[in-house]
Amino acid sequence: MADKGRKHHRPQEGKKHRVDIRRNKQTRTRQQNLTQDLQSSDETVEDVSRGERVTARGDLSRRRTLVGIESHGDQLLRVVDEAGCRSGRVSSFIGLHVMVLDDADGKEYACSIRGILRSLARDSRNVVVTGDRVLFRQEGDVSQAVIERVEPRRGILSRGSQGREHVLVANIDQVLIVGTAADPDFKPQLIDRYLVSAERRGIQPIICINKIDLVDPRSLLVHVRAYGRAGYTVVLTCTRDGRGIDQLRGLLANRQTAVSGQSGVGKSSLLNCVDNELGLRTADVSDWTRKGTHTTRRARLVPLTFGGWVCDTPGIRQFELWDISIEEVDGYYVEFRPFIPYCRYQDCTHTHEDGCGVKEAVAQALISESRYNSYLRLREDDIWTWKNPARGHVKQ
Repeated sequence: MADKGRKHHRPQEGKKHRVDIRRNKQTRTRQQNLTQDLQSSDETVEDVSRGERVTARGDLSRRRTLVGIESHGDQLLRVVDEAGCRSGRVSSFIGLHVMVLDDADGKEYACSIRGILRSLARDSRNVVVTGDRVLFRQEGDVSQAVIERVEPRRGILSRGSQGREHVLVANIDQVLIVGTAADPDFKPQLIDRYLVSAERRGIQPIICINKIDLVDPRSLLVHVRAYGRAGYTVVLTCTRDGRGIDQLRGLLANRQTAVSGQSGVGKSSLLNCVDNELGLRTADVSDWTRKGTHTTRRARLVPLTFGGWVCDTPGIRQFELWDISIEEVDGYYVEFRPFIPYCRYQDCTHTHEDGCGVKEAVAQALISESRYNSYLRLREDDIWTWKNPARGHVKQ
């Protein structure tokens, strides 16, 4: 018997699709020796593999036929009656709670997710992410609604996490990669991983080196030159005296930007200086560990008063590449590209081979030695993790 007073919106006509589904209630076998394993291993909690018992009639063996579905590239989209829906953008989410900004009036709605969308998602972790364009339907309370459809994504910033893709934000034009001159130390290897991912996704990267008041700016020239010669925009900033803030403001205006980097680099402080109407929470670096604390708990999309949007993402300690094989990493080091055709071997790794165009360019100072060494370290890390898939950084 249908619930009284509740409208049921039937999907419009579309093709039938068979998809994997999970039961609403599932029983998992608890791992009894997790604490003992962690104490006797050098693995971090994030690296511990997760398992569950699956039988022939288990969670992942069940399939369901969905009607009213259309294909868009590699994504399945639900066909809905758009006349009864509002369009908006996901501003933040945590658990099952999603906040959506209405395109028409800018009002924020607390939304639930239509159950069928979880069946359509390729990864249940990323059913809806910050920055998604959605169609939603108002139900009951004026500020309550349900998301009926997630539009195709573009401009995705994602990383690997426990063997799955973790989408940080969607539908962005560029990513502001924030590092620090000191406190915590500058980590070019982490920035290079962001650059590889941005090149893979077709996102414009901007490199920001913050807290330049803590060092002699001349000590940063080696990094500024290396990235500048590769064609990347580099901005040096200081929130205490305002250096570089005007330049950064101009780079963010009227653009959709994800702001990302390790914890403690001052992402929120930077954004507060760029636009003093934001009022984002900030915190200092830990005196004991010299590492940042997670003041930003979840990705949050906020509008800039001078035009455009920024997504303040939580700080990270590592950035695992996703959907990039080790054989194609060299193609995402943009300064390598003109010299790769001059390699003697078609499958040259640019590490030990004779007649390597990339190595010759490094010897002639046409490619920064620091960037080349970064490439070598990235290959070494990922060759090791390729042999140890439980700790892998690159999806093979």
